[in-house]
Amino acid sequence: MQIVKALSGVNLLGIETAPFIYYTENRPVYVDKMREIFRIMNEGQFEAVSSTIALSECLTKPIKENDHTLINQFNSLFENTYLLTLIPVDAAIARQSATLRAKYGLKTPDALHIATALETGCHAFLTNDMGLKRVSEIRVLVLDELEVS
Repeated sequence: MQIVKALSGVNLLGIETAPFIYYTENRPVYVDKMREIFRIMNEGQFEAVSSTIALSECLTKPIKENDHTLINQFNSLFENTYLLTLIPVDAAIARQSATLRAKYGLKTPDALHIATALETGCHAFLTNDMGLKRVSEIRVLVLDELEVS
């Protein structure tokens, strides 16, 4: 499905960690898809949210490898991207996460990402984890299934 079509009608998009890594690290298979998603977002078609967990997950490897350039790129992405908001985990998100974990057997980070999207009223959730498509509470968009227009 074309990215533009997949995002049609989406006013708020939840995004988990992997798409940010693909974008920031210029992963060849995915960077053009993420550039297209950010282009559409920057045109004001939708806003995006992500859990603060994404920041932690994105920074772990560059901190371990002492890669200050990548650390700065991730920090800049999350601090300076227009229409992207990081959402801290609160009690409502934690409860929703527990429900998702119990219902679908999700790992805690995945459940927290989806719970964040649900609790903030997202219309869709962006991932590259096909296994998350089994979650029926939100429309799950998988990067591998999306195409640049």
